[in-house]
Amino acid sequence: MKKTVIGAIALIGAMTINPALAKETISAVGSSSVTPLMEVFSETYMKKQPSVFIEVQGPGSSAGVKAAKNGSADLGMSSRNLKSSEKEPTLVEQVVAQDGIAIVVNSKNKLKGLTAEQVTKIYKGEITNWKDVGGENKPIVAITRDTASGTRGAFEDIMKLKKKISGKKVSAISQRAQVANGNGSLKTMVASNPYAIGYISLGTVDDSVNALAIDGTAATVPNVKNGSYKVARPFLVLYKEGKPSAETQKFLEWMLTDEAQALVGDKGYIAVN
Repeated sequence: MKKTVIGAIALIGAMTINPALAKETISAVGSSSVTPLMEVFSETYMKKQPSVFIEVQGPGSSAGVKAAKNGSADLGMSSRNLKSSEKEPTLVEQVVAQDGIAIVVNSKNKLKGLTAEQVTKIYKGEITNWKDVGGENKPIVAITRDTASGTRGAFEDIMKLKKKISGKKVSAISQRAQVANGNGSLKTMVASNPYAIGYISLGTVDDSVNALAIDGTAATVPNVKNGSYKVARPFLVLYKEGKPSAETQKFLEWMLTDEAQALVGDKGYIAVN
């Protein structure tokens, strides 16, 4: 009998510390660029609030906007400003960080920088050889993101890569550009091809790729902060007004605290406070 009681107590103890039990779940869905930061936020917050479990998924900014609107997720994530067609009076946009978009090449590429005009012409397919921009006599392999990507949307807006067809704005990126389905995937594709060029979140740049200066300005956090590096965008968390649960509201407020914003800086993004 004594063994049975001890066994029951041990089982209750195990249930108490099991992270999968007795938690309120908060779901965050959207941008694959915001996802790494949201994961850091979530991991830190769950240690502080063990009664909360936060799920993070990164299918893209467009999916994040839809999820916030239709309630399929508690929070949406977007790495671009919302289109006028996406805005709603009850949809709240909370900026949790700022981020640069780094134009990256393979680490073997010796090129140090490009002008914004050259980048635009590369992505339109008007410049197709590295020798035309001071590099080797090799074809340029331009890599872009899928159309649901907030990074792509912001990149197209900043680099003037939109055109009008029948009165409707569409992408001006060449059909020959290769498509990556995520920030990490694009970085891997550039890192494995010595003649590739792509664009990724500045906060995810590492030694596997080289970030180019644009119009003579290096892609750095200080340059995004002071406004001299123009290829930058906000990281948004979206939710329906009045809809967040008490726990979700606490998490939203915590993301703007000094503690959370210190994590933003530690990860190579730009704090909002």
